[in-house]
Amino acid sequence: MAPGLRLMQKMSSTRTFAKLAPHFIPAMDRAVHRLTRGKVLLSARMLPGVVLTARGARSGLVRRTPLACMPEGEAGTWVLIGSNFGRPGHPAWTANLLAEPYAEISWRGTDIPVRARLLCGAERAEVWAAALKFWPPYATYQSRVDREIRLFRLERR
Repeated sequence: MAPGLRLMQKMSSTRTFAKLAPHFIPAMDRAVHRLTRGKVLLSARMLPGVVLTARGARSGLVRRTPLACMPEGEAGTWVLIGSNFGRPGHPAWTANLLAEPYAEISWRGTDIPVRARLLCGAERAEVWAAALKFWPPYATYQSRVDREIRLFRLERR
């Protein structure tokens, strides 16, 4: 593992990061994504990322949320992890996908219509184990909260 990656994993596991990151990382990602016409997400230098476009669960308004993702290789699917940096509540985008699973992602500059499916049971357990290998700080995030972190699989439609 590269020393820089190990440092980022340690930093992202801190409570300070959990307090600050949700305020500056998405705003920075949205701005750079817009300026580069969907070609660049700065946070994707650390983890692969998408910009999720989904309808707000209560408002019905279109919401664009930059998110880290776990691409699932040849399957052409992605997993979104609702860790919320280990903060108490579920992130709003997870409620949006529960209310309306049809959404769109921007993946490496390409807009892709997707359907989100909340993972449960054995399927969730298998994907959670893969997510922990992919980004070990998710274990720290889960240890800080009483809720089960939501996992969604995005499939092309």
